[in-house]
Amino acid sequence: MTYSGAVKVGGPADVHELSDLMISKVAVGPMDNNAYLLRCRATGEQLLIDAAAEPHTLLTLIGDDGIASVVTTHRHGDHWQALAEVVAATGARTYAGAYDAEGIPVGTDELVEDGDVIRVGRVELTARHMVGHTPGSIVLVYDDPHGHPHVFTGDCLFPGGVGNTRNDPDAFASLLHDVQTKLFDVLPDETWIYPGHGRDTTLGDERPHLTEWRERGW
Repeated sequence: MTYSGAVKVGGPADVHELSDLMISKVAVGPMDNNAYLLRCRATGEQLLIDAAAEPHTLLTLIGDDGIASVVTTHRHGDHWQALAEVVAATGARTYAGAYDAEGIPVGTDELVEDGDVIRVGRVELTARHMVGHTPGSIVLVYDDPHGHPHVFTGDCLFPGGVGNTRNDPDAFASLLHDVQTKLFDVLPDETWIYPGHGRDTTLGDERPHLTEWRERGW
């Protein structure tokens, strides 16, 4: 079946099958968080992005093969409610942005800086540091050698705008700057965006609205 990225809490995962990577998206918890399970098709190694909630749901999705690592996109509590239980069950190494890790109450094994590469099997994900939603949010960029890029944006970019900056004009300006310079300015319109909540989008769908976002201030 064709991947749509439309998932709901209590419903099944939606699976995006790429040449080298399988991406399973599931919605969990009271804030309708997205969690993403990435599986290298060559090695079978798996990585989880945001152990947000419902550890049983996530561990069922992970299955008997386990995960090598789990990446937390940022420090907000709705993105790590299941982290302790998932790590305890799988022994996965933990990754988080270097400037957000102190706000995550599960120890971070690997502090991630802008430009760092995180591997799942033979697949490489490049971390980009975004300041504004939190001090140390990270997004993960997979530049598919067989197609277009895929980006896991946490709460930094959604359909219709950047993440919540709590009416702080400096935080908004910072986040918009980082999103524009590190994503829109360097990646093509076909780039697929997987956000921390809700439906997916592409950079091409959002690009025409950058000026509108800047003018409205959120």
